[in-house]
Amino acid sequence: MPNIAAFFLALAIVGLVAEMLRRKKLREKYAIWWLVVGIATLILAAFPQLLGYVAQAVGVQLPSNLLFILSILMLLGVCLHLSWEISVVEEETRALAEEVAILRIQIERINEVMVAGPKTGSRDPEVEP
Repeated sequence: MPNIAAFFLALAIVGLVAEMLRRKKLREKYAIWWLVVGIATLILAAFPQLLGYVAQAVGVQLPSNLLFILSILMLLGVCLHLSWEISVVEEETRALAEEVAILRIQIERINEVMVAGPKTGSRDPEVEP
């Protein structure tokens, strides 16, 4: 009975990820991890003895310990990847904020020149008549 519940849970995960991909709510690079987890869970739910064989081959005493180790490693990988993504986005945000500040100063200078009007006798080479 628990295998049936795990099978349907994994099927729901794969279906949810596929639907989120279809609606463009989840990017492909993140969906790959969830699809791998869902498909692996489907396989393990269909063939529960497979986890025991893999645990024995790796040298882990309990199959559930292998499952926990793999889950923790995957979560650490996801955390590391998301931390890297955040670092990239923070750098892009800082660069954009600097660019916006420079553009604001330029707009203020242009507005000051426009309000003051052209001075007679002096001509700015950058401003075309």
